[in-house]
This record gives sequence, C-alpha cells and structure tokens, in this order.
Amino acid sequence: MNKYIFPNIIRIIVIFLVQVLIFKQMTFTVDNTIFVHFLIYPLAILLFPVKTPRIILMITGFIMGLGLDLFYDSVGIHAATLVFTAYIRNIVIAFIEPFDKYNVIDVPTIRNLGIGWFVSYLSILLFIHILVYFSIEAFSFVYFFEIFINTIFSFIVSFIIIMLSQLIFRPKF
Repeated sequence: MNKYIFPNIIRIIVIFLVQVLIFKQMTFTVDNTIFVHFLIYPLAILLFPVKTPRIILMITGFIMGLGLDLFYDSVGIHAATLVFTAYIRNIVIAFIEPFDKYNVIDVPTIRNLGIGWFVSYLSILLFIHILVYFSIEAFSFVYFFEIFINTIFSFIVSFIIIMLSQLIFRPKF
C-alpha cells in the first residue's frame, strides 16, 4: 500500500494543476444559461486504490477541494462536492464489484479492471459529482432544468477527456 502513496500525491498535484491552469479557462456558455465546465479533478479521488479508507479519501478531497475553491473564487463548492464524491465512492465500488472480487492493491484503472468496469465506475461517480456540483452552485431547485442541462453537457465533455487521458496514459497506479 505504501508504494501507492507517492504516485497518488504526484497524480493529485498534476490533476490539480491541469484543472486550474488549463480547464479553468475552458468554460463554454450557450444562451447565458448553459455552462459547460471541464471537470477532470474528480479523477484524483477516483484513482485511489480500491481498499483506501473512506476517511483518507474525504480528507484528501477536502484539501484538494479547498485548493480548487481558492483558484475558482468559490465558497466551498469544490470541497463539498469532492468530499461527497469521496464518501460515496466506496458504496459505488461495492455496488459494481466484479464476480472475482477486488484485490487489496487494485487501483481502479482500465488496465487493472477492464474498460467496461471503468466506464461504469467513472460514469456513475462523475455524473453524481457534476450533478451535486451544479446543485450546490445553484442552491435551489427552481433552476432544476438549468442544473440538469449543465450536468449533462459538462458530464459529456468531462467523461470524454477523462477517458482519453486514461486510454493515452494507461496508469498502473
């Protein structure tokens, strides 16, 4: 388990910098109501080893989320969303567990668990993450249609970018 600490720290830093320096600048607006955000930073939490304790995921998500909130000038939206994603991650992993079970050292990547499993895992958690993000941002169900449309479009572009990054780089850890 200790050999996964350093790669995860490096991954968190790289994903954080890519999100802040590149994808923060790439927001599209359609009709002043639909905002398409490129949200790749949940990948930092999603690629921790399968058996990582929930408290470590939540603390990591909180710290990374606060850092993102500083750069995005938001008030805890990223921190709250990442903590929620870290909280439900183990529930989703248990829900989509393969028949031959997980190894203690399994890292949820395409290389380790297959593309079908990874697409299910990523799509469930990324959709929930983005839905919670826009719900907290709007903070009202009056904007239900806008929340849903923003979630769909942001999910599509974020999913494509994350899948491309996983297919290109194919991380082991």
